[in-house]
Amino acid sequence: MSILETLNIFKGFIISSSEHVFVRILLVNPPNAGRSIPEETYGIGSIKQMMRGEPLALEVLAGNLPEHEVVILDLKVAPTSLAEETRRFKPDLVGITGTTCEANTMVRLARETKAHSGARVAVGGVHASLDPAFFNVKDIDFVVVGLAKQSFRELVEVLESGEPLHEDIPGVAKTDPGKGLRLKPRAYRTADLVDDAPPRYDLVDPYREAYFLPSLNMKVGFVSTAFGCPYACAFCSIGAVSGHRYLTHSVSAVLRDIEALGDIPFIRLVDANTFGNVAHSFDLCRTISDAGIHKNYVADVRADSVIDHPDLFREWKAVGLRAVVVGFEEISDLRLTHLNKKSSIAKNEKAIDTLHEMGITIVGDFIISPDYTRDDFAELEQFVADSRIDIPMFSVLTPVPGTPLYEQVKDRIVVHDLDYYTLTNAVVPTTLDPGTFYGLYADLMNRFHANVGI
Repeated sequence: MSILETLNIFKGFIISSSEHVFVRILLVNPPNAGRSIPEETYGIGSIKQMMRGEPLALEVLAGNLPEHEVVILDLKVAPTSLAEETRRFKPDLVGITGTTCEANTMVRLARETKAHSGARVAVGGVHASLDPAFFNVKDIDFVVVGLAKQSFRELVEVLESGEPLHEDIPGVAKTDPGKGLRLKPRAYRTADLVDDAPPRYDLVDPYREAYFLPSLNMKVGFVSTAFGCPYACAFCSIGAVSGHRYLTHSVSAVLRDIEALGDIPFIRLVDANTFGNVAHSFDLCRTISDAGIHKNYVADVRADSVIDHPDLFREWKAVGLRAVVVGFEEISDLRLTHLNKKSSIAKNEKAIDTLHEMGITIVGDFIISPDYTRDDFAELEQFVADSRIDIPMFSVLTPVPGTPLYEQVKDRIVVHDLDYYTLTNAVVPTTLDPGTFYGLYADLMNRFHANVGI
């Protein structure tokens, strides 16, 4: 049976079992998007990186709408099913999420939605939060920014009432093409996490087999322990999305979500900074231990967290922390300063040594600047090899609209098509000839990604 057939059977069950429906809501995860300059121009396909994982942001939105009929459509798994689903489900509201490289695709999906249904369309996600004006177009009705769990619900409540949107909902803008958006900021507080409303993991059951770690062929589930990040790295979108707030979910809510994923053996903690609240992290770790939960975990952490709190990582290792993603970013203190990373090479090296001693796999994020020379590529390659980074990840420094980096370099940008903002394309001029730049980038990827696993 195909995924789409399974999806239709599953959704049919949901619809027939719903007794009290006010608004029919279709939440859409866009298909894989983004274009590749090295592939299109130089025939280099090895740089392209595809991610597999459930659309947790949509599951979270759905969890706070228990009175309504909600369906999640994951076009990354079933990329051609939008028209059929909108005709079958007949939604009143369609919500579309996406990143910057998916922004054009989101607009296209909105246009297709309008062609196949009379539904209103709301967009959200990273790019909507960074550059909401981009979506002020005729086929989109609302732009929802930032942590949308509560603000999206408030929008649904207004639509349910049948009344016009007379007052501004914090975090929601009604589009008005040709004019400026009126957006009232939302001051995020713990209440916006709505911890008593768990994610609707069940709504992606038809796709669950597609969410796995390719290197281990192991199913993976997503859980959030925190929202936001207090740091302000120049290249990062998280601060702009969260207003530089850092809010932690209650330990009981996190434990509930881990348990809700059942027999899924691998949990990706999808926070920007999982151990940003040390006391909370200790509490969560010990609660997992006391509950006798046996799973594997991957978390995003900072190098200074590793060296300042090694005992925390040892305890987490004991309950299943298998790998950490660390944003080392650069191998030069000067470059780290330019990125406002608030770190140093010495800290990075100490964190690497500490993690190796503990036996925790290191997924190291490194950023390649378009001004890299041959020597810079060689030095980065040598650093990664000497440091024994288990899984190095290499991205190209990209000035995403809405970030401090974008404001710094926007006059130098030569590629404005957001389809290329995949973090693997140089959208400002490279110091090296572009063919040489991408060739060295591909060589770096090929050397370290031949045999990787977590």
